[in-house]
Amino acid sequence: MIKKIIFKNIKFYNINTKNFDKFIIRKGLFVFPAGPALASIEESSKYYNSLRKADYAFFDSGFFVLLLKVFKNISVSKFSGYKFLNLFFDYLKKNKKKSVFCIDPNIKFSKSNKNLLKSFGVEKIHNYLAPKYDTKNISDKKLLIKIQKAKPDFILTNIGGGKQEILGLYLKKNLKIKSTILCTGAAISFFTKDQAPINILIDQLYLGWFVRLIFNPLIFLKRYFHSLKLVPMVIYNKIVIIN
Repeated sequence: MIKKIIFKNIKFYNINTKNFDKFIIRKGLFVFPAGPALASIEESSKYYNSLRKADYAFFDSGFFVLLLKVFKNISVSKFSGYKFLNLFFDYLKKNKKKSVFCIDPNIKFSKSNKNLLKSFGVEKIHNYLAPKYDTKNISDKKLLIKIQKAKPDFILTNIGGGKQEILGLYLKKNLKIKSTILCTGAAISFFTKDQAPINILIDQLYLGWFVRLIFNPLIFLKRYFHSLKLVPMVIYNKIVIIN
């Protein structure tokens, strides 16, 4: 089984989900780059740097997984933010004393996310409303203070892709405490029903993109068209396999 591949100096892990409970207690920055975001790494140095310096990057993009198979004959398992959170929430149900710090985009999502975590029996939940970050220079000392005071086991960045990873790296570099920083973005909204209705079967069939496109075509059509840039990136770049 392939344990890891290195694509443009980004370390992607092909994990065995049977050992998830042992894996999730590791500290560091976890990122789940979607296809459109991954296709933008040559345009956004800050975002690219956040992926390179993450402790773990996962195969969130089914399109990327298919391209690896078709053009490089590399077989890895898709591990989306949705699948990750499904396993993570099962973990929290068994470990209710673990504390979670949510970084949310607005009040509506913040309330939904808090209610969801409460439904799993999580006892310590912290919520923070993120300002509109400038990706050229993300800095949030107020957030650092709140996290250091809360000392959470997990930090959930529920803001948009392309920003959350840069914020995650900022937190990793500047926090005086060690935590698990999960850049799963809007994936939590699939569980709160604030986004398109995605379930396990849709995720397994690589159709999450299609459902999102149906529910919000104006936003996602442009994003998914942009992800086509991944095709030449996969074809013309060397990929290192680590077994």
